[in-house]
Amino acid sequence: MDEEKNIDYSAELIRKGIHLCSLSIPVIYYFISREMALKILVPLTAAFFVVDLLRYYHQPTARIFYKLFGWLLRTHEQNHAVKRLNGATYVLISATICVLIFPKLITITSFAILIISDSTAALIGRRYGKRRFFRKSMEGSTAFFISALVVSFVTPKLFYTPIEYGIAACAAVVGTVIEALSIHIDDNLSIPISIGVVMWVLYNAFYPSSLSLLSHIAR
Repeated sequence: MDEEKNIDYSAELIRKGIHLCSLSIPVIYYFISREMALKILVPLTAAFFVVDLLRYYHQPTARIFYKLFGWLLRTHEQNHAVKRLNGATYVLISATICVLIFPKLITITSFAILIISDSTAALIGRRYGKRRFFRKSMEGSTAFFISALVVSFVTPKLFYTPIEYGIAACAAVVGTVIEALSIHIDDNLSIPISIGVVMWVLYNAFYPSSLSLLSHIAR
């Protein structure tokens, strides 16, 4: 049993290591325009989406896909009855949606929290999780919150005021709760979108005259 757990945890380490590579999305987006980001993300997302669907309906595609990536997929991502997309596809869909609907500053923060904090929570929760917090572990959720707080504090701000850091703290809380609830939406979608909505509402409340600056930061 311990050997099986170690194997599972080793696979999770590899999955989260690959997941962390997605941090390149907010980093690159910091330096390029929204239009350029969409020119990259839209075709890449479409390609991943098509291949992800084809593996359920096209046997040659399925053989190649599972030979290359099958060992990385979780059980629910291989269920041909449900036909769920895999995590990488959801990450790209999420990135595209965030770039489309949120200002740059909010997208960078929400997506960086997703990549770093979700990975941290999974690794800590699987290794040390003992007490329940909603549908996850208290240990994993604590790791999510602390890392999300750090990420939200170091990502770009408009004016670097106490109110903005308060907004960042709210983003960390929201992300933690959404991740722990584990609702019937892939958390690669639910975490950044929920954080983005909350940040957008709060910026609209406290900085309504400066909203346009959120989209032009670092451009």
